[in-house]
Amino acid sequence: MKGKTTRRQFLVGAAATAGGLAFAAAQRMLNKATPSSVAQEPLTPRAYLPVVLSKYPPPKAVHVHAAAATHWDFSSGWYGDHVDQAVVNEMVERGLMELAGASSVAAAWASILPGYLPGKKIAVKVNLNNAACDDRDKVIDALIHPVNALIRTLVTAGIREQDVWVYDAIRPMPSRFYGRRQYTRARYFDDGGCADQKATFNHADRSLRVTFSNPALNRRWLTDLLFQATYLINIPLLKKHGLPPVTLGFKNHFGSLDNLGGSDDDNPHSYITPSNSHYSPTFSPLVDIYANPNVAGKTVLTLADGLFGAPSVSAKPIPWQRFGDSAPNSLLFSRDPVALDCVMCDLLRAEWGLDEAAYDYLRLAEERGLGQFERGDPWGGGYTRLDYVQVDL
Repeated sequence: MKGKTTRRQFLVGAAATAGGLAFAAAQRMLNKATPSSVAQEPLTPRAYLPVVLSKYPPPKAVHVHAAAATHWDFSSGWYGDHVDQAVVNEMVERGLMELAGASSVAAAWASILPGYLPGKKIAVKVNLNNAACDDRDKVIDALIHPVNALIRTLVTAGIREQDVWVYDAIRPMPSRFYGRRQYTRARYFDDGGCADQKATFNHADRSLRVTFSNPALNRRWLTDLLFQATYLINIPLLKKHGLPPVTLGFKNHFGSLDNLGGSDDDNPHSYITPSNSHYSPTFSPLVDIYANPNVAGKTVLTLADGLFGAPSVSAKPIPWQRFGDSAPNSLLFSRDPVALDCVMCDLLRAEWGLDEAAYDYLRLAEERGLGQFERGDPWGGGYTRLDYVQVDL
């Protein structure tokens, strides 16, 4: 295992062992200015060439664990009421600085957001797959706490709050998420009716069109936000799915796409479900979506929310044996989306088991130059191709 900081064993309970999480290949972006505008204010969009990731130095992954981040009994009330915002703030600060090798959050963001100027937009993709405007269930969904903490560090670094756009383009944003935001000058977008503004699919630029390498799938379009934004931050959840093995960083961008329906032949879900006859280990629509220049070329950070974790797409969070029968209380950071999904797959596999096909899209993503693949052991041997750093607060 590799790491530039001292690693401390942070797992509690019988299964606690020193581990490894791997992350992140630094992504360089080549800017190409394009005139555009959005509904309420002028923008300076950026289109980027696909990122070419060097294998050296190895991509870095940072796993920040804080036992005090949550205090839910996995029974009473809603889990989101049992999160300590101050602890999450500290976790995000530490994770960004470790990832960037910086001594302050301002220095970290200067590295992660090259060329930022006021007016350049930062899109933040959250996962609200199970949400409703007046959501009352305990099924796992995005929590506002990592978003609050993220925007807090951006503002501290001199980034304008109003330059941040938080979105899930095809789901409603529940009041218990939107209503607890601490930064109200940031803009919040959903499928319409619950947040500040509706995420549109007006085909703002041809670069937003996703053409799949399997011709059975019709073309789709990404939300206009991704053309209008200069930078993209992805905040997936740490959870299994059910039919597809996992729903992590790559699948989170199903929520950036205009259409997930259609017949079995023309439904992207058919091609990521190993039990479906359309599935092939040599093709994944997840990779075609992520390879779009408005995603691959603009993603500067993946910040995975592992404060809780769930064994299925529509499940409520449950205790993890590997974290001492508690919540994972974790946030994971990387600039390499493939490396981070690999680590999350390994964590899920160790806790609940995982179909081997869960790794197929990640091998394909590495072949497309989207990041570095390695299947490792975050609970023991760690990784050889990924630089894994763990931090206990």
